[in-house]
Amino acid sequence: MKLYYDPASTVCRPILLFLADHNLPIEHMLVDLATRENRAEWYLAVNPNGTVPALLDGGFRITESATILRYLADHARSPAYPAEPRARAKVDEALDWFNTGFYRDHGYGLVYPQILPHYATLADRAVLAFHAERAAARLAILDREMIGANRFVAGNAISLADYFGVSLVTMGEMIGYDLSPYPNVRRWLATMAARPGWAEANAAFYGWQNAIRAAA
Repeated sequence: MKLYYDPASTVCRPILLFLADHNLPIEHMLVDLATRENRAEWYLAVNPNGTVPALLDGGFRITESATILRYLADHARSPAYPAEPRARAKVDEALDWFNTGFYRDHGYGLVYPQILPHYATLADRAVLAFHAERAAARLAILDREMIGANRFVAGNAISLADYFGVSLVTMGEMIGYDLSPYPNVRRWLATMAARPGWAEANAAFYGWQNAIRAAA
């Protein structure tokens, strides 16, 4: 299998963290978003969307992060994607929750307009305020209803929802997002950050974060 990725990408980081926890034979193929390598002809032949990540398993291709996680988890027979139907449904529910409403408001609505030049046209105060309010409401749900007294998002065992969700929540560090109102979220983030592969999987992200702070 070949994973095409950029290590700083929000949706590549979950896969890198999952791979750090699982022994899967995967060839890593770097696609540099900073130089727009994702728009190069050779990569568009791999993924016509021009986005990362992409996974090739022989002639089989997947180009969505959450689906790649599911596919890899099934290959690894990982308990992070449980086989029992109801347990799996709760993981899928949380994955979909992060990937739809939360990502839209917290990521595309609030963080990206403040750090990515091609989203700068969306950095209007009223638009940011709209998404900030919605992102705060979603974080409150994550804190109280999804994590609550549990260790992880979908229960007391780590799941694909944690690998995916932690990348989206930590995006807020790029803009100094205040998570103090969400103690369960902060506890969960600390648990995830203590994983052995965290530093390596997120090294490029922290490098990007430091560069943004230095330029501010």
